[in-house]
Amino acid sequence: MTWTLVLTVFTALLLAQVVADTWLDALNRRQVRAHADKPPEAVREVMDAETYQRSVQYTLAKNSFGQWQGWYDALWLFAWIGLGLLPPLYHWLAGIFGGSLWGQAATLCALGIIMALPGLPWGWAAQFRLEAKFGFNKSTPKLWVTDLFKGAAVGLVLGYPLLCLVLWFVHWQPKWWWLWAWAVLLIFQLVMVALAPRFIMPLFNKLTPMPEGELRERLLALAERTGFHCSAIDVMDGSKRSTHSNAFFTGFGRFRRIVLFDTLIAQLSSRELEAVLAHEIGHYRRGHVPKMLAFSALSSLAGLGLVAWLAGQGWFYEGFRFSLADGMPAALLLFMLSAELVTFWLHPLGNWWSRKHEYEADAFARDALGEAAPLSSALRKMYEKNLSNLTPHPLFSFFHYSHPTLLEREAALRAPATA
Repeated sequence: MTWTLVLTVFTALLLAQVVADTWLDALNRRQVRAHADKPPEAVREVMDAETYQRSVQYTLAKNSFGQWQGWYDALWLFAWIGLGLLPPLYHWLAGIFGGSLWGQAATLCALGIIMALPGLPWGWAAQFRLEAKFGFNKSTPKLWVTDLFKGAAVGLVLGYPLLCLVLWFVHWQPKWWWLWAWAVLLIFQLVMVALAPRFIMPLFNKLTPMPEGELRERLLALAERTGFHCSAIDVMDGSKRSTHSNAFFTGFGRFRRIVLFDTLIAQLSSRELEAVLAHEIGHYRRGHVPKMLAFSALSSLAGLGLVAWLAGQGWFYEGFRFSLADGMPAALLLFMLSAELVTFWLHPLGNWWSRKHEYEADAFARDALGEAAPLSSALRKMYEKNLSNLTPHPLFSFFHYSHPTLLEREAALRAPATA
């Protein structure tokens, strides 16, 4: 009875997610097609007719690709849990690696690798079919495979010892292990924010200091003027994988660095780059990073507390064809696989908060430069070069977009500044 009830709830949540995503995708496709031949007046200055048609086709292609991939992933998740493929695989690997802490962590890592394998063809198709078709892909099969192995290696080097430590806390403090684990994970996250730009990112991309010159001086002067003291401005060779562009800052304190994609520098003028940088500085000056870190910390605390409770519930194991004897490793695995079915419905709340931050950063950039035109011009160029969707359905945007649409951002930039 317990097994039937848990599986029914799991299947219902999975089906609800698939149906909701399918419905939202259909709404978005209908909205894009409705404006395919005659774009709204407000967006006609952003792209010429030919580019707009390419953006429509790119949006529709991504939408269709994402829908098929979503169904595929849902079927695999149902196969692992609903059809019972996971328990025998878990027990087979546990028999190989043993029941020690090191063995339990190895079992979970091996499972993670095996369960990621069915998704590899979709990653390949996204890069070398979808992105290549619209001229974005600059990667090579060799680079793609190299990135794959590097990512797996970094994940194992960092994740395996951390997982062993968490499992050790379970044995050392059976009642309060989750508080110790949370503290260690929080410290690890903060350390990685500081060290990743210097030790992890260079494994995948080349970061070089921006050459001396007018652009560098203008950007550094803007940073000083807005109270953002950084250790360096780096240029990332994003063009070796894609023509998509981006900018961000990373680290904190004296480790803070500004990173600009080389594609972005090639696409924008000096004044527009100042506006983009001012937007990124706005995230820092408005305290968005510590707010997001605090939210992440509270979320992980709640998640670990829930795992600790579920790990003592026999029905939780039995509902997924495990047993209470499988212990914490199985509880962690099952929680990670099923949590998204619940948090999926919270995406609009997270996106609302993220969009609020984007509006605030845009306003900061406008005020820092004394006008909205440079940021508006930069946004228009970035939307054009990335073939971004200019006419998303409001519900699709509400549920899936972490950033406001271009028209929403420009309307906010035109609004009077508030104190």
